[in-house]
Amino acid sequence: MPTPRKHLPAKKHPKSPGKPKRGTPKTPTAGDPIFGQPTPSPDPSGFKNPVTDQKDTGVGIVEAVPAAANKAVEPVLTLAQVYGSQGPGVVSGIQKAGQIVFHSVGDTGSAKGPSTQSQVADKMVTDFTETNSADVPSFLFHLGDLVYYFGESNYYYDQFFEPYRLYPAPIVAIPGNHDGVVYATDPEPTLTAFLRNFCATSFAPSPDAGGLLRSTMIQPAVYFTFDCPFVRILGLYSNVLEDPGVISDQSGTYKTLDSRQVDFLTAALKRVKSDKFTGAVIIAVHHPPFTGGAVHGGSPLMLADIDTACKSAGVWPHAVFSGHAHNYQRFTRTINNMQIPFLVAGNGGHSPLSAMRSTYRTPYKIDNTLTLENYNTTDYGYLRVIVNAQTMRIELHPASTAGTAKTPTDTVTVNLANYTITA
Repeated sequence: MPTPRKHLPAKKHPKSPGKPKRGTPKTPTAGDPIFGQPTPSPDPSGFKNPVTDQKDTGVGIVEAVPAAANKAVEPVLTLAQVYGSQGPGVVSGIQKAGQIVFHSVGDTGSAKGPSTQSQVADKMVTDFTETNSADVPSFLFHLGDLVYYFGESNYYYDQFFEPYRLYPAPIVAIPGNHDGVVYATDPEPTLTAFLRNFCATSFAPSPDAGGLLRSTMIQPAVYFTFDCPFVRILGLYSNVLEDPGVISDQSGTYKTLDSRQVDFLTAALKRVKSDKFTGAVIIAVHHPPFTGGAVHGGSPLMLADIDTACKSAGVWPHAVFSGHAHNYQRFTRTINNMQIPFLVAGNGGHSPLSAMRSTYRTPYKIDNTLTLENYNTTDYGYLRVIVNAQTMRIELHPASTAGTAKTPTDTVTVNLANYTITA
């Protein structure tokens, strides 16, 4: 591992637009999580632990998936749990407001330096200064690839804890392929650092945080249901291959895997029906089922596993979120007259951004069931999602917009009752 070095001279951090409306109290109760730093600090201009493993070669095999801590078929994490003692009050406030707002993005880790990932993180932080507290985000759901190129613990300070040091809310995550992949001489087993930082048994200081205060997260597994007011996010781990994503053994093709994640997804969707849950249902997975990107392809067999679970449960998601392709793409898939947006949000800071395989005039109809609606290969950014009892609105926000201005460059709204969309 590289020898740590001191920060390079730091650039001046933009003036804070105001006090966040939601976040960690100044004096948290013992055992409660800690999120953002209490005092703003400048963004670094260099890494403490520069990335040195670009030329190392991954072993190229699918890795085993760690079991859920409680061996549950459907591991569940609630929004109330991730706020500790504040949880009941946070949930009550969201319910009274009649909506929930959250962020989602993937591929935030940058092997070249902190500037692009800090740009996205800093812009997300400005969303916490909304005048109306109902518009303040409640969490960030990360779509994987927090660190590059391999998911070693010594990269977590520069590529996760430092850029998100001012983010004053919980961050939950599914791993991406770079978070789980190992190379032949890597001393850490797959997902070691991810499990330590996101699947801890309690909120605690992380040895990878370099003295920053953000606590470890308490996810029950690397695949889980995140149960919140108005929305359930069903997170899957699509393993370590560059392509394709894999969530099952695919009829014996991958001997290290089993049907556990398909069973989880089926159980989670069946519970949506048995609970008569009327909110938004999102499936989140790092590898995109569909992509027109020039670097990565889609994962049709993984999509078939997802479809199997949906058909078995008789429940389909209102949207599918993914990353992996380092740009933004939005597709509409039509199933049984239901319009389901599939979004690729892999523009969270990893440099460089990726091109598409061609120049498309959108909407671009791929076949009778799939249309590429929009894409962006030039802007880093993130998703801002607003869900109420009737609709879910998904907005793409570019990180380059100055100050607190909200200027989404793409928006799609889903009617939760009838699966129709407007854009």
